[in-house]
Amino acid sequence: MLIRYFPTNTKYEFMRYRRVSFPLSAILSLLTVVLFFAVGMSFGIDFKGGTLIEMRAVNGMADVGSIRERAGALGFGSAEVQGFGDGREVSVRIELQPGGEQGQQMVVSRMRETFGNEYEFRRIEVVGPRVSGELVQSGTLGVILALLAILAYLWFRFEWQYAIGAVVATLHDIVLTIGFFAVTQIQFDMTSIAAILTIMGYSLNDTVVVYDRIRETMRKYKKVPVGVLLDQAINETLTRTIITGFSTALAVIALAVFGGEVLRGFSYTILFGLIVGTYSSVFIAAPILVYFGLREGAEIEAPAASTKAAAE
Repeated sequence: MLIRYFPTNTKYEFMRYRRVSFPLSAILSLLTVVLFFAVGMSFGIDFKGGTLIEMRAVNGMADVGSIRERAGALGFGSAEVQGFGDGREVSVRIELQPGGEQGQQMVVSRMRETFGNEYEFRRIEVVGPRVSGELVQSGTLGVILALLAILAYLWFRFEWQYAIGAVVATLHDIVLTIGFFAVTQIQFDMTSIAAILTIMGYSLNDTVVVYDRIRETMRKYKKVPVGVLLDQAINETLTRTIITGFSTALAVIALAVFGGEVLRGFSYTILFGLIVGTYSSVFIAAPILVYFGLREGAEIEAPAASTKAAAE
């Protein structure tokens, strides 16, 4: 039984570390802002613009690895290659070239020279900077609307303290994920937006589980410092948090190893998000409730706990 290998009935004093976790997260968030403006991110074709070419193998299956290597050797920068359909079809995306329309036509011409004998060109499309800007706006709007929906849901489901705490923790995860992209220079495209939204969903789910237990605990116990009750609630959900994160990580690792080049960046981002999301649920979303003056009435006294952690 896997659960036996994880700690149960723990009594860790998580609230004691809030004076470390908050400054640490603030410093990392500031570093992310600096890196974003000083180094920037490696934006993909979805955001920079470029040429999209869909090809179909004349004979046999499309060799995605070979196409990626040969297209990259043409000198137009990195090429995003992805197979689809029945395995004979492949899409190739090459970043926007200088020289306007003539520069993009050069890309198409060289691609035809390189692959014309082996592949049938079925679709050619140029994504300009204007379209890319619209994608940036749409992606940003999607993230903002998701945050607003989270705020509204938690405000309705819990109280305003929980809603703000969850949004702060979610923003924390988004900012650090952007920092991850800036440091690693993993290509940022529409798949990355999907990864960020996935991380938001995972982190929110973890946070709601912790919050639900916190609310139940605070309804039960009276005359006990809030910090002690928060510690108890987190400890009671710790095994669930570890098992959920561990099992999800196994699936994402398999995706990173066997999913190929196209899914590798997405998988690494999700793995990073699992770590950050779990951290924020325990060390950001829960402790921040202490500073909001959260307190509910109760009926019985809590069992012996470490009141020392709450007093600090």
